[in-house]
Amino acid sequence: MACGELTQLAFHNDILVGAIATRCEKQPNGKAKAYIATLGVLAPYRSLGIGSKLLARTLAACAHDPNIEEVFVHVQVDNDEAIRFYQRHGFQLGETVKDYYKKLSPPDAVILTKKLTS
Repeated sequence: MACGELTQLAFHNDILVGAIATRCEKQPNGKAKAYIATLGVLAPYRSLGIGSKLLARTLAACAHDPNIEEVFVHVQVDNDEAIRFYQRHGFQLGETVKDYYKKLSPPDAVILTKKLTS
C-alpha cells in the first residue's frame, strides 16, 4: 500500500453501489495510521454484506503493510448504526471531537480505532 490512497468500489450489474476511500497518515515515529475517509453503500444494497466486504479488504490490505499500526474513522455521534457496524468489525470507541462536522447537526464526531497486529 505504501501509504498511498486506497480506494475500493463495489458494483452490482454495472451499477456503483458502494465505496471505501482510505488514506495513510504518517506518524512522527515513521509508522502510519490508516484513515477511513468514507465508506458508503446505497440504501437498497445495505444489509447484503457489501460494506463489510469493502472494510475487510481494506483492513487486510492495511494489515499487509508493516508500517500501518492502526486504522481509524470519524463517525457522527448520533449515527448509532455506523458505530455498531465498526464495533462489530473490532473497532473501539474513542474520544469525541467537538464541532468536527461544519455542516451537519449534531456537529460532533466520535473516533473509532482498530489496532492492527503484525
